[in-house]
Amino acid sequence: MKTAVVSDIHGNLDALQAVLKDIESQSVDRIFCLGDVVGYGPNPRECVDIVRTFDLCILGNHDQAALFDPEGFSHGAEQAIFWTRKQLESGEDQDSTLSRWHYLCGLPRTHSEGNRLFVHGSARNPLCEYVFPEDIYNPKKLEKIFALVPNVCFQGHTHVPGVFYESAQFMSPSDFDKSTYHFNGDKAMINVGSVGQPRDGDPRSCYVIVDEKTVQFRRVEYSIDTVAEKIRGIDELDDSQGERLYEGH
Repeated sequence: MKTAVVSDIHGNLDALQAVLKDIESQSVDRIFCLGDVVGYGPNPRECVDIVRTFDLCILGNHDQAALFDPEGFSHGAEQAIFWTRKQLESGEDQDSTLSRWHYLCGLPRTHSEGNRLFVHGSARNPLCEYVFPEDIYNPKKLEKIFALVPNVCFQGHTHVPGVFYESAQFMSPSDFDKSTYHFNGDKAMINVGSVGQPRDGDPRSCYVIVDEKTVQFRRVEYSIDTVAEKIRGIDELDDSQGERLYEGH
């Protein structure tokens, strides 16, 4: 069983389409999404419609913010969420609009398969907790989170791909041979990176392919120019949301 795991699409349709094209070449059996389908990007409706065809999607904090109200968001992120909500409310027909809302409302916060847990944020706070690479210098935080990890936890939220070890270590995809992590029985938290807004200094989309033995991190190029131009054409979206895509930050 090969599973493609994507996360943090953030309304970036062009990135999502490029990733799906790459996934098609990998003979995967199913596709999981770890949330934040919307927010920041210019195509929330289209992204929701595509993700609805996936085998699983977890609720992300931006998805929840679109349903309710953003809490603790920056001005730009908040502004984008209010615009996103308007887009979700103003679909081409009422049935499509209602079905998207019902889909988002029904997203689970966690998913478990044996000793593997799938969340957006962390095992401790599935929706909102960030686990950054620099948290290796906060071993107590990692210890408390790892205590809730059955064996492996797949997560997103930070947009920074890599693997956390229970020994308070972090390794980025480039640290592994062929960007592939091999399961060895030890506990691990695996951040799958971001499709729509990478923040590890690499502007290419990131996702993973998981089988019984390995996790392969894959990077995919897409037309950032196209997305940035869309964002510049929408007054309610800050131009910086497009400009940051070029730097991967």
